[in-house]
Amino acid sequence: QVQLVESGGGLVQAGDSLRLSCAASERAFSTYAMAWFRQAPGKEREFVTRISSSGLNTNYADSVKGRFTISRDNAKNTVYLQMNSLGPEETSVYYCAARDPWNSDSCYTETGYNYWGQGTRVAVSS
Repeated sequence: QVQLVESGGGLVQAGDSLRLSCAASERAFSTYAMAWFRQAPGKEREFVTRISSSGLNTNYADSVKGRFTISRDNAKNTVYLQMNSLGPEETSVYYCAARDPWNSDSCYTETGYNYWGQGTRVAVSS
């Protein structure tokens, strides 16, 4: 069982940057692909970005390309989300997720991930 703990959320102004962190309990962290999802008030959870287990491959939702960067440090069992030029529409709870190597569901959907953190809240004021 992988336990994930997000941190780094908070209240920022439009245009500001924020870096989220997600610490994993699992020693085999380097075998899990990781992702960030977010859920805005009254909306469904949506995919933001993912990173392969090695860190060599990443994908982003179109809405965040060029502004957000996902990275990981397998020695620290941690994945990061650097968010730049934040807008009010990105006010959400941000969730970290881990994918079992044998999970064959799409990596862009919630079912593609087996373990979830409790979320960290990001609020962007205009």
